[in-house]
Amino acid sequence: MKYILASASPRRKELLHRVLESFEIQPALSPETYNDSLFPEDVAISLAESKCDEVYARNPGAVVIACDTIVVLNKEILGKPANEEEASEMLHKLSGRTHQVITGVCVRSSIKRKSAYECTEVRFNQLTEDFIRDYIASGSPLDKAGAYGIQDAGVVKEYYGSYTNVVGLPVSLVSRLIQECTTI
Repeated sequence: MKYILASASPRRKELLHRVLESFEIQPALSPETYNDSLFPEDVAISLAESKCDEVYARNPGAVVIACDTIVVLNKEILGKPANEEEASEMLHKLSGRTHQVITGVCVRSSIKRKSAYECTEVRFNQLTEDFIRDYIASGSPLDKAGAYGIQDAGVVKEYYGSYTNVVGLPVSLVSRLIQECTTI
């Protein structure tokens, strides 16, 4: 069977290797758009399904795995920051507060198409101005939802739920969906 990860994220690639020995990388190319009236869980699933369907259309018969991770603070969805200023705004909003990280997952094969989501609650440390400035200067926040990585030291105080979900690919959920989509 040919497996394809519909993402260019090096973190997702690394995590998917815990589930699959070999797979191809083919990121979705269309812009990420969603209906603002959807619940955050449905937004994450909708974005993952869109990526999955796009890549599957180019590779009929393959098993395509797609994910989309969003950060939600008081019902506001925080995606990837467009620039350093937006990253700073997000980090200030999240500082010392608890939020949810939701990853929508879609797996599609010639047999089935399954979607689900994982939600993890994350509490931030109280971040200082110096920390935020230095963290943004490192470049790490600029390609991540909510402008942070759980793996980056000093940001997260604690979390409740799946660590790999916050990184961007909930390993247990992805493993289960692959099994469901490849078994008759």
